Amino acid sequence: MDNSHIQQSFYEKTARNRITSIVDKNSFQEVLKPGSIPVSPNLASLDIVGSFDDGVIIGQAKIQDEPIYMIAQEGKFMGGAVGEIHGAKIVGMLLKAIQEKPKAIIFLVDSGGVRLHEANAGLITISEIMRAMLKVRNAGIPIITVIGGTNGAFGGMGICACLSTHVIMTEEGRLALSGPEVIETIKGVEEFDSKDRALVWRVTGGKTRYLLNHVEFLVEDDVNDITQGIVEALQQPAIDLDLAYLQQQQASLQSQYDKWFGEKDSIPIWQSMNIDNPESISMLSAQQIRAIKKG
Repeated sequence: MDNSHIQQSFYEKTARNRITSIVDKNSFQEVLKPGSIPVSPNLASLDIVGSFDDGVIIGQAKIQDEPIYMIAQEGKFMGGAVGEIHGAKIVGMLLKAIQEKPKAIIFLVDSGGVRLHEANAGLITISEIMRAMLKVRNAGIPIITVIGGTNGAFGGMGICACLSTHVIMTEEGRLALSGPEVIETIKGVEEFDSKDRALVWRVTGGKTRYLLNHVEFLVEDDVNDITQGIVEALQQPAIDLDLAYLQQQQASLQSQYDKWFGEKDSIPIWQSMNIDNPESISMLSAQQIRAIKKG
């Protein structure tokens, strides 16, 4: 029996299995292996059991023989939240890339944001990650972020994801600043019902982010589709972060704000984009969504 085309869910894998399923066989070499660094002292002081890798794996590998750096957050440890050591590993790998010039950095984001247990340390770390990502891009090294894990990309990591050169999302991935539970807690269930999973995915999921041009690639929850998306992103021309580019991006976001501010669901937005049968978007495949966008 030929199993070569059986779908392998990215969403269901651990961070380490996501890495090995994407990169060339036996090419991954981990940096700061388990046991080589201390567990978080901040968590220990709160009697919280830490993790041997503090919830993030970093290293170097190859994809189709191209040298790349890998950063993969483990969503199963504290929701992929960023703490002091977790963030320092990410920053160190980003800065190392500037020195060694890999083809790209592949960032598998799976995080609800800052680790509140580490408060200021986590917030400072997010700012350091942002600064390092901009330095990497300024050095001409693309950052390709994949969002398709159990926690999506929220809070500070939602901001960091948007600093990437290219973003690849699955429908299962979610991208936003404030998480649904945070919005509901502050503004009430009338504003956003965090238990309405269909609503959460319509508003923050990969399909709507793709249709709104917030991300470049929409793929299925399949490691082969994600790998192909990474390969396509690697072939894209470099983007200069000059003032004209930033102004164009800002103008696009301002236009969307002017059109749709106040909408509490994506269906009326899709309808105003002249998409036929917007109610059916949630049932369509990534390939069908890409066809709709191409017109």
